[in-house]
Amino acid sequence: MENTITPTNKRIKKLPRKINYYKVSLEEISKLDPILKPKLLMHACCGPCSCFPLTFLCPHFDVTIYFNNSNIYPTEEYERRLEELKKLLECYRTDYGWDVKLIVTPYENEKYMKDLMPYQDLREGGVRCRLCYEKRMSEAYDYAEEHDFDYFCTVMTISRQKDSQIMNSIGKKLEESHKKTRYFYSDFKKMDGLAKAKELRLKYDLYNQQYCGCQISYGGYLKRLEDKEKTDTPL
Repeated sequence: MENTITPTNKRIKKLPRKINYYKVSLEEISKLDPILKPKLLMHACCGPCSCFPLTFLCPHFDVTIYFNNSNIYPTEEYERRLEELKKLLECYRTDYGWDVKLIVTPYENEKYMKDLMPYQDLREGGVRCRLCYEKRMSEAYDYAEEHDFDYFCTVMTISRQKDSQIMNSIGKKLEESHKKTRYFYSDFKKMDGLAKAKELRLKYDLYNQQYCGCQISYGGYLKRLEDKEKTDTPL
């Protein structure tokens, strides 16, 4: 019997069209005064992720970094990532003359994780992670608004593990709840951003972390190491 396709009147749900946020960022930069740089507060999680975003932004903005990453575990890892970021900023000050200021908030891992631990069994990159992104971005955005920054953005759109559509949707939501500070849309992965970031990381010999940051992702990292050791053990 010949196979047939039965027609249906049901409307096929279309997937939302992805926005080219790299193009959006270029369009926003094209509107800026080339002489009077607007103030931009950038949430940053580490040195390697900041490499390319800073080279992209510093020619056009007066950039300040907001380091509020109490999600990072353990304490030694937090301190190492912060020191590597300071190292990068000093290198950029020497090589390019960019005076990027750094604001560091108190490290309060136990307090921070109370909101995330109820979701500890969920997959990486899901609800728990989105909550983590939004917590840090919201706090940083509040600071930007309170201290009269023109723009706010995050380096996290450079990460392979983070969907830029989601990151920018969080930024859009936050912009709508703030009156003065605009959100700077970005997708730092575009136009070889990842390759350029790696090149800069190697140039400045920056420590490259092997997991996202929190205690839960740290546990996953340790499990991967354990599995690798078992695989690599000769019979």
